[in-house]
Amino acid sequence: MKEDVFPIRKETGLNFNKLMDMVQPDDSLLLMMHGSPDPDAIASAMALHEVLQKTKGLSRSAFMSTEPLIRQQNIEFASSMHVHIQLMNQVDIQSYRLIALMDAQPSFFSREMNFIRPHIVFDHHPYEGEWSAELMDIRPNYGALSSIMTEYLLCSRIKISRNLHTALLYGIKTDTDNFDRSTIIEDIRAYTYHSKYANIQFIRRIELNQTPERFLKYFNYAYHHINNFRGRRVCFLGNVESADVCVQIADFYLRLIGTYYVVVSGIIGDRLIIIFRGDGYRQNCGEIAKRAFGSIGKGGGHRSAARMEIPLDILKENLEGALSQRSVEKFLFKQLKRESKPVSGVNE
Repeated sequence: MKEDVFPIRKETGLNFNKLMDMVQPDDSLLLMMHGSPDPDAIASAMALHEVLQKTKGLSRSAFMSTEPLIRQQNIEFASSMHVHIQLMNQVDIQSYRLIALMDAQPSFFSREMNFIRPHIVFDHHPYEGEWSAELMDIRPNYGALSSIMTEYLLCSRIKISRNLHTALLYGIKTDTDNFDRSTIIEDIRAYTYHSKYANIQFIRRIELNQTPERFLKYFNYAYHHINNFRGRRVCFLGNVESADVCVQIADFYLRLIGTYYVVVSGIIGDRLIIIFRGDGYRQNCGEIAKRAFGSIGKGGGHRSAARMEIPLDILKENLEGALSQRSVEKFLFKQLKRESKPVSGVNE
């Protein structure tokens, strides 16, 4: 697709030139993703790697995440795309001259990871905290980072493989929830572009197989314990094996008639994970999450999806040491009362 058919934002061109100046021939690059990588993060990292490999040549590169892949769909996706993602303890971070942080920001790091200083940061979440990088491209109005990286690929004028078209299409598809979440024309253009070349059958196969049978016990628990307050459904699942449990249950309950937002939480290791899903119309999940839990947790999101994480030691302080089902539920209800103020003029 030619640039005159696919308009590329001026900031993309300027940042692309800056990127080319930063990267040396045969450079070393660490592509870093925060948390358990989703398809948008993986596809975006693939795109940046391809741009730099084809334009500058990389002597060494690695894909790294701070948490392992958990969701079966994402494991199969990364494997099919031939992307080997290592964990922090498997990588000598200091041996790479450049670190690129994809689909996240340095402020998302825990205290133990504050020593990591990315040189390049690409993200589509709202800017959070106080940090800087030599090259930072943060565009919260985009529905997916894959749409932004499509512009960089077109700036580079390299040939895009079918695998990469497929990855970026899937990244846009999942992060916009098939365009049910907030998107802009650039997301639609990128999706349309990739749809001409992507392996749609592969994407369909992954989408059809998403819920492990062992998750059914959590759905059963949620069915008997979820609370409904005039279309606002809230549920604490107790200890769960992964955040994906909360995500899948929240996505499912959002489809029930009369529901306009869902909050599902669970304890994973040393954290309480809180997942928000909404219709993106009546209220703003990102704003609700920050207002309710921003003072004691970390996270954020958009109008229709958000996530917060609260360390258990902080949660225990707020609950005076009690972590019973009832005490956590009361805590959630109390904090969520702060969302009763109407959210206006917000369009992430």
